[in-house]
Amino acid sequence: MSFVLYLDFDGVLHPECVYRTSKGPWLQTPDHKLFENEGILEEVLAPYPAVRIILSTAWLLWRGGYSYAKRQLSPALQQRVIGATYHKRYTRRDEYVETPRGLQIWTDVQRRCPHGWLALDDDYEHWPAWCRDRLVRTHPVFGIAEPGVLLELQLKLKVMHCHMPAANKAND
Repeated sequence: MSFVLYLDFDGVLHPECVYRTSKGPWLQTPDHKLFENEGILEEVLAPYPAVRIILSTAWLLWRGGYSYAKRQLSPALQQRVIGATYHKRYTRRDEYVETPRGLQIWTDVQRRCPHGWLALDDDYEHWPAWCRDRLVRTHPVFGIAEPGVLLELQLKLKVMHCHMPAANKAND
């Protein structure tokens, strides 16, 4: 398997304060909009077409599940999505909800065995020590738009690309 980016939505692509309503998601943070950082992620990933996305967001548990969550992304990001950390056939919903995000991702890494991986998430608690270096911790309001976060993401993608097998680089 190629290189993957585990992607949360809240606190990454927009502020973390998103709530489900009967009319759909509602962002509580004034002067911000849902998925406002999508373009930034597209630009950062552009030099790395072999990097695929695994959704690791609570939006997977909303009505419509994986399909709904994936459809919220821009077409360019949707093309990169190859799966999600939550799968009904592998995990019970209550078990998934109770498992810290870092362990959800680590379980998925063990199942998929990617050549390399990173995670974008503002949730940093209870991450296994052996994989904290793969986490790009985002700002809860500005997400990946925060300059330090953006720089860290760019650097980690560059390092991951350097370790990419030559066959995968040829596809880049």
